[in-house]
Amino acid sequence: MWLRQRDGVTCGPSVAVMAGTLINADYRRALQRADAQMWFEAEQGRVHRAANTVWPRALGTTPAGMARALSAHGTRYRWRPARRSLSDVSDAVAAGWPVAMLIGAAVPRHWVLLTEIDRGTIDRGTIDRGTIDRGTLRCYEPSSGHLIGVSFDDIRTGRLNELGFPRAFAFVLPAATRGQ
Repeated sequence: MWLRQRDGVTCGPSVAVMAGTLINADYRRALQRADAQMWFEAEQGRVHRAANTVWPRALGTTPAGMARALSAHGTRYRWRPARRSLSDVSDAVAAGWPVAMLIGAAVPRHWVLLTEIDRGTIDRGTIDRGTIDRGTLRCYEPSSGHLIGVSFDDIRTGRLNELGFPRAFAFVLPAATRGQ
């Protein structure tokens, strides 16, 4: 179940809540309730307050705040600036860990969540780094509540327009991934 952010400044908290449901089975149970959308909206507010203790909420969620929010589910997350190498992102997503990605045009503006590699898009032979890096990632886009396919190449080359903004600025991923 993929839900939408409640307003124009809660993409970060929406991504953090959705990531939490993928990381933590107990937390995920709230999505099975009859009032799941109401819970999701209330939880966005709680997470936004917790993630932005100093930073003004009207300016969104910082990468450090996102790392704090995701780490609250038992696995330490860290943030790093975007760069051409995506091996740590690929490793994390391939291992089943959600990865938050901060995107924008001239400035960072919007959080999305890389949830899994669509194995149907990679070669069926031996899966190695090269075939994974050619695969498509499923990406939760919180303003629409949809999963959108993006390629590693689109992330590297700043062609993420289907997500609303073309360029990756930062990633928030588990601290213990290969390729650090």
